[in-house]
Amino acid sequence: MSAMTRARFQTFDDPSHRQGAARIRALRDALAQAGLDGFVVPRADEHQSEYVPPQAERLAWLTGFTGSAGTAVILAEKAALVVDGRYTLQAPAQVDTAVITPVPLAETSVAAWIGAHIKPGQVLAYDPWLHTPDSVARLERAVAKAGARLQAVDRNPVDAVWTDRPEPPAGAVVAHPPDLAGESTGDKLGRIRAALAEADDAALVISDPHNLAWAFNLRGGDVAHTPLALGYALVPRTGRTALYLTSPNLSPELREALAPLADLHPRAAFADGLAAQAANAARLRLDAATAAFALKQHVEAAGGVADLGPDPITAMKAVKNPAEIAGTRAAHFRDGVAVTRFLAWLDAQGETLTEIAAVEALEDFRAEGGLLRDVSFPTISGSGANGAIVHYRVSRETDRQIRPGELFLVDSGAQYADGTTDITRTVAIGTPSEAMRDHFTRVLRGHIGIARAVFPKGTTGAQIDAFARLPLWEAGLDFDHGTGHGVGSFLSVHEGPQRIAKTGTVALEPGMILSNEPGYYKPGAYGIRLENLVVVEPREVPGGERPMLGFETLTLAPFDRRLIRPDLLSPEEMAWIDAYHARVREALGPDLDPATRAWLEAATRPMVATV
Repeated sequence: MSAMTRARFQTFDDPSHRQGAARIRALRDALAQAGLDGFVVPRADEHQSEYVPPQAERLAWLTGFTGSAGTAVILAEKAALVVDGRYTLQAPAQVDTAVITPVPLAETSVAAWIGAHIKPGQVLAYDPWLHTPDSVARLERAVAKAGARLQAVDRNPVDAVWTDRPEPPAGAVVAHPPDLAGESTGDKLGRIRAALAEADDAALVISDPHNLAWAFNLRGGDVAHTPLALGYALVPRTGRTALYLTSPNLSPELREALAPLADLHPRAAFADGLAAQAANAARLRLDAATAAFALKQHVEAAGGVADLGPDPITAMKAVKNPAEIAGTRAAHFRDGVAVTRFLAWLDAQGETLTEIAAVEALEDFRAEGGLLRDVSFPTISGSGANGAIVHYRVSRETDRQIRPGELFLVDSGAQYADGTTDITRTVAIGTPSEAMRDHFTRVLRGHIGIARAVFPKGTTGAQIDAFARLPLWEAGLDFDHGTGHGVGSFLSVHEGPQRIAKTGTVALEPGMILSNEPGYYKPGAYGIRLENLVVVEPREVPGGERPMLGFETLTLAPFDRRLIRPDLLSPEEMAWIDAYHARVREALGPDLDPATRAWLEAATRPMVATV
């Protein structure tokens, strides 16, 4: 088992859990000495990243909660940890509930909890580097309504009591090869400057490390699962670009590539550079989604104007160029070989297999390809009732045997230098029930509905989201997550702004990569999710009067035919399954060992033959 896998199965009974009361008491003492009555501790770093470096894991250190999202509010007499639906089971298991109360976000927001518990005249503190201007505005309204006051602090008080806090990350920063990037940094900077001119902004502050990586064709190792180099950049409409990186470990090739285009500085010099850029009432674009409130404070203190809005790089990055699309096709072929080998291996196991053992085996199959850089997120490996927990993360405490008569859901992905993958398959262990087959087939029909969709240019993800739900709606069923998220090119597995969901308001464009992952979850029994990645492409429609778009499916791995009810499929749906399985068989077969190739031949037999 690799080190990256081993780290994923930490026990809930860790030091943070056992020391939560003492650490919260130490924080309260520090707040009292500073004349403060409370403090807000989000799970965040200075960039609002999904994955943060160890030194930014303040929430985990303080409370013991290790989820990827959550906010603690520590008052003198009460404390709460607000978490979303993914973590309503995990949070109570990890924190000391005698000193901090887990609160479901669906019932109470952070602002609402503060408003209900803070007292008039009290002072609630926050770290302006860990909140966006919008989140600070929500806090301001909550405390003002309660007659209290919100105050920014210069130094995070958690850091003051965290005596063994890790050092900042110093991962290697390397050039992303031109043949994989598909566009030079110089050309990208030209596009960014054109966007600044259109918005009448003097400069762009790049606060999102994903956008930093894309714009400068670099990749790093400062956080897990996503190859990011943490830092900032200042891109002026005219003049030299400045790049501020946390890690000093830049490859010589990257330094040489950047020298004509940008001045390199340590992260510590960023505040001064930002102030200089903001001087003389300059108007600077700050990314509303990721820019810390502290950046707005620095800009305005220097006499500049903070123009809060979307970072134009986000939309540029979402549309993959031909080199990126070719790379992701190669990555999905490689990943398809590994996943198919895993599925064949899984089918041959007895009754001793556990959820953790399955994760370890899948990662080993990927690693054997020789090009795996990391998994793109912690693998979701859920059998039986655990599969019904949408974002289940197996731990040493929850690990269970995968038993006959159950469904097993495995949602996983990989990072390769040429692409990012994300795939979910649900398989039958032993003989499935008719209810399982009915639900599986409805989810598969929804998946096919997205895969076969043809839609006019300008269509948003929200407009096609219902295609994935209709077969479930017909049976009075649904699922509570979006149908698809954007995916990066050797970057984040969760990338915006594109998505297929009720909230997907961005028009889909050729070159955007998204997931197609409808599901169904029966609490206490099983979960079903079927996920492929797709890329938006132009689609010719004979006799059509408007430009049309559709999806090319990138992922290559079979669906479990044992769970498909042919009588629920239309001829078009059955034809799609057979064509997809034929493509999987023809593409992967030559690269599989004889035993796995034979398994794949059987697993992808035409559905028509079963009717």
